[in-house]
Amino acid sequence: MKYDFKATEAKWQKKWEETGVFKAKDDFDKPKFYALVEFPYPSGAGMHVGHIKAYSGLEVISRKRRMQGYNVLFPIGFDAYGLPTENYAIKTGIHPRQVTDMNISKFTSQLKKVGFSFDWDRVIDTTQEDYYKWTQWIFLKMFEHGLAFRDKTLVNYCPSCKVVLSNEDSQGGRCDICHSEIVQKSKDVWYLRITEYADKLLEGLDRVDYLPNIKLQQKNWIGKSTGAFVNFPVKGTDEQLRIYTTRPDTLFGVTFMVMAPEHPLLDKYRDKLKNTDEIDSYKTECAKKTEFERTQLVKDKTGVKLDGLTAINPVNGKEIPIYISDYVMMGYGTGAIMAVPAHDQRDYEFAKKFGIDIIEVIKGGDISKEAYTGDGEMVNSGFLNGMTKKKDSIEKMIEFLSEKGIGEKGVQYKMKDWAFNRQRYWGEPIPIVYCEKCGMVPVPYDQLPLKLPPVKDFKPGTDGESPLAKIDSFVNCTCPKCGGKARRETDTMPQWAGSSWYFLRYTDPHNDKAFADFDKLKYWLPVDWYNGGMEHVTRHVIYSRFWHKFLYDIGAVPCDEPYAKRTAQGLILGPDGDKMSKSKGNVVDPNEVVDAYGADVLRTYVLFMGDYEKAAPWSENSVKGCKRFIDRVWNLNEIVTDSDEYSPELEIPFNKTIKKVSEDIEAMKFNTAIAALMTLLNKIYDHGSITRKELGAYLTVLNPFAPHITEEMWERNGFSGMLADGKWAEWDESKCVDEMIEIAAQINGKVKARFTVPADIEQSEVIELVKKDEKIAALTEGKTIVRELYVKGKLVNIVVK
Repeated sequence: MKYDFKATEAKWQKKWEETGVFKAKDDFDKPKFYALVEFPYPSGAGMHVGHIKAYSGLEVISRKRRMQGYNVLFPIGFDAYGLPTENYAIKTGIHPRQVTDMNISKFTSQLKKVGFSFDWDRVIDTTQEDYYKWTQWIFLKMFEHGLAFRDKTLVNYCPSCKVVLSNEDSQGGRCDICHSEIVQKSKDVWYLRITEYADKLLEGLDRVDYLPNIKLQQKNWIGKSTGAFVNFPVKGTDEQLRIYTTRPDTLFGVTFMVMAPEHPLLDKYRDKLKNTDEIDSYKTECAKKTEFERTQLVKDKTGVKLDGLTAINPVNGKEIPIYISDYVMMGYGTGAIMAVPAHDQRDYEFAKKFGIDIIEVIKGGDISKEAYTGDGEMVNSGFLNGMTKKKDSIEKMIEFLSEKGIGEKGVQYKMKDWAFNRQRYWGEPIPIVYCEKCGMVPVPYDQLPLKLPPVKDFKPGTDGESPLAKIDSFVNCTCPKCGGKARRETDTMPQWAGSSWYFLRYTDPHNDKAFADFDKLKYWLPVDWYNGGMEHVTRHVIYSRFWHKFLYDIGAVPCDEPYAKRTAQGLILGPDGDKMSKSKGNVVDPNEVVDAYGADVLRTYVLFMGDYEKAAPWSENSVKGCKRFIDRVWNLNEIVTDSDEYSPELEIPFNKTIKKVSEDIEAMKFNTAIAALMTLLNKIYDHGSITRKELGAYLTVLNPFAPHITEEMWERNGFSGMLADGKWAEWDESKCVDEMIEIAAQINGKVKARFTVPADIEQSEVIELVKKDEKIAALTEGKTIVRELYVKGKLVNIVVK
């Protein structure tokens, strides 16, 4: 009988839902397993096959864990605030709440159609008041502890979206949402002081099981460097220009300094400057450039020399010029740098353009041609002359700076504080009010959530103000502290807010007294395994680790790291090998695959298509291949015998396959696990029959990949219960050992022959067998055997001279 996948899949999805078999239980006596996938942003386009691959890895592992007796928490939710929904609402006039609800409904239907074993009782939506109440609560706790603050700064502003963007959301000088060019704008901005947690974020990486490239990306993002802070006196004033450098050993080579065009000293000493018109003109030009444009290495060097202000090199007393240039930013470091043109290519090009002295202090290059950036002997450097080890030179210079009181050892980070507000409607309201008498006052906790008011006009206000600024009933309020007139903050939180703690809410999603019960947090945390995209391992994962560490510090969570393990899946590329995009017309809709071939085929294919961590192109032929595999599995129904034992011919292949699939699932080698199941299927058909015991084992290990067909076959063949809460298959290790194995025979470490021998052969026997071989005997004839070595199961090495 032909396999009817549509009827079968609908039947089992209904049965799983009715029985609640995937619901996690707060049974603290059972061993737990918390599997987390990145909850989706519910866009109008619906899910794509990339979502299916992203969730399928831990889907397989979660199903296996349930069968191994674990209490599994495998939740799903929706990260639903954000610009795309609001932009769509502006375009169509449909309220973002309605758009979000429609999109969530669509996503939910798609996810259930694929048969994911999520606990649907724990679904969260970051835009619901019972959720963002606690997002606001965490923000207020950060405000209390000085980690949420306001500061005036130049921000990345998208004129199209009319919103302030973090550096992370405007990489390449373009808006992440609409891809318009960013401009610089001076604005009061909310920040979260993530830099205070930089060292904790780095140290925590030593205690978690993340992929090596994930750890590396996080370390690079945080960008910790050690060096020195050095004070350069500004001649004729009491001021000092403070700089940070990782190469204090090169201080004798400093021949000029560069300040940011926005540096406050320019205004303070304006009356000393003789070229203010030139300076003002340059500052105006800089204001038009994005941060990305200003900091590019490959670009024309521009700048203006300050006529009237110079600095003194503190280590040799020489007077040096000060320039302003766009590549120095006030938000990075101290807003000023020292320049060593002989040993930094950007400084070198700047010095060449402006005719500044270039002094060699490290021997080894030709500074008439280019900067020398390598190591070498110190020259023209006073007390450092003759030193050849960079580390020693740096330490000696830092000692000198400290002794003279002109500098000290220091640490800097590439990571900056997190810009934490948006001038849009569809986000969490920031629960702060402004009172002329009391200043910034937090909304009392018992008044949370501060609700997002219903509006009809979602368009941003003039000058990038939030649409909330136009609602008098929202803006005007009374001060919670003094009862006087006050106004509300009208900016909203960024989309990253809700996703920075969502994994905590899953442990207790309906709690209205706390973001989660502490005993439940103690049981479920940390997340045992978190899988997601590589594009989120810096921003999202670092942000959420920061929030979690803060909550740990105030005693709100029981552990200091949220995720014990983090892995990542590769992209699914279009059939043409390019990244999927609507514009290229190469997007594959998972619904179409399910309708044509069934959910089990889609599930199997996305894990069979290649290494899970690597990108792979979609192949319709390979999808059809997986369909043939599923159909052949169904046809096993026709060759089942009543025996409750393994057949002698298939006992070893079955035990080996169960072991391999079990181990490959844990290693996320899903493609080789499925390949092993395909190979075993071929052996079953070659044998001509399958016993009930064999069928039960086969269906069990295939179930996490293809749950619908395996459940149906399990029931049809009279097995009790459901596979979903069944027992994982076991293997006999003694039945996984090959009777005959191939070993290499080496002479002096070089392979000269190969032999097939019994797996349990003794050392003396195998060495004698190798030595008697004609080829080996000829190679050792007339030579002295120095040593004979047998590496069990692998090789024999005979050392001769």
